[in-house]
Amino acid sequence: MQTIGKYEIVSELGTGATSTVYLAIDPFSGQQVAIKLFDLKHLNNTNTAKVFRKLLMTEASLAGKLTHPHIVKILDAVLEDDLNYMVMEYVAGSTLEQYAEVDNLLPISTVAEIAYKCCKALEYAQHQGVIHRDIKPANILFYGESNIKISDFGAATLVGSQTTQVSGIGSPAYMSPEQVKELKVSHQTDIYSLGVTLYKLLTGKLPFDASNNHSMIYHIINIDPPPPSSYRPETSAELDAIVLRAMEKDVAKRYQTWEEFAHDLVGFSRKIETTQGEIFDTEKFDILRTLSFFKNFNDVELWETLRISRWRKITAKEHILRDGETGCCFYIMAQGTVRVSKNGRLFNLLHKGDCFGEMAHFLERSFKRSTDVIAKTDALLIEIDPDVLMHATTDCRFQFGDAFLHMLMKRLSVANTRISHLLAYQNEVEEEE
Repeated sequence: MQTIGKYEIVSELGTGATSTVYLAIDPFSGQQVAIKLFDLKHLNNTNTAKVFRKLLMTEASLAGKLTHPHIVKILDAVLEDDLNYMVMEYVAGSTLEQYAEVDNLLPISTVAEIAYKCCKALEYAQHQGVIHRDIKPANILFYGESNIKISDFGAATLVGSQTTQVSGIGSPAYMSPEQVKELKVSHQTDIYSLGVTLYKLLTGKLPFDASNNHSMIYHIINIDPPPPSSYRPETSAELDAIVLRAMEKDVAKRYQTWEEFAHDLVGFSRKIETTQGEIFDTEKFDILRTLSFFKNFNDVELWETLRISRWRKITAKEHILRDGETGCCFYIMAQGTVRVSKNGRLFNLLHKGDCFGEMAHFLERSFKRSTDVIAKTDALLIEIDPDVLMHATTDCRFQFGDAFLHMLMKRLSVANTRISHLLAYQNEVEEEE
């Protein structure tokens, strides 16, 4: 096979009972894509075939609907009698399954970051009216140091959909009590499943030791799991509490929102950062949401900002920019205060959320700096290269342009006020003379 539809096959990536995944090229865009080609001939049972086709239709309906950096994008779908395939963005990584084994566990800090990114992605999906219903390590792709993309939305519930949902969908070990009882589910069923996923990534074990599905369902409904620290002693009591709250059987005691779940993960990550000195993506994203410069950015645009930026810790009295030097990067203050001066004369003090160095971005790449910028206190800077920003999405670039416009208008207003005060003072002096 050399092509599937218009797509040119490069290689086979993997195969399963009902589908084969290929790496392919879109001949029009030149983009690499992953194509999941379904073979429905093996579904001899009519009912099974109907259920499977229902799942395909559900996932195909999400094409173009979920656009988030931590969700695998569905680009195209063809569902015909003899040809059934899904076209998705290609992710050069593997699933989290291999990192959910006792002898191949990820660092606890990385697991917390993964959980946080899943929270934000699933919160986004919920806002789009989508509940995944099958969160587990096998449905989370992992690449880089801690990047993830959630895949396989075939079991998803579309909130408000008029179609009948397929019951009994999901992986039993990761299903919530309300899911195994086939009750109405909400985003809290995904919260439960992510809690189980977090448990498995931390310990390499499922929270319930059951020999078959019936026993597993009984445990899910009736038995409280031991804390993750029972299997991995270095797991803190705080993280134990986060995992167990996500897995509460009573939805009233479980996390009510993704925001609550994510908030606790940020708090946990901050404590790790204090001891390790590293700034994790959880903390970076949380900081971005608090900065005035980014107040109109949505979550997707904030994640893209995080991807294209470099974060620098600066100590008090350290020179950041020097008068006369050339440079093109601009900076946004994440923490601390800096002094802007010319020939030793103070021009301005910049604080959290302020921006500096942006004139190089507006004018030319070899722009000469016209002031000194020196850290007044220890500070955290977000550094952005305009050349990198140029390749960001249109929406992200628009938000930066809008933020710059608001910032410049604010500076003009302040400058006008100062000029008015100076003129008033000068008039007073002239009248006294």
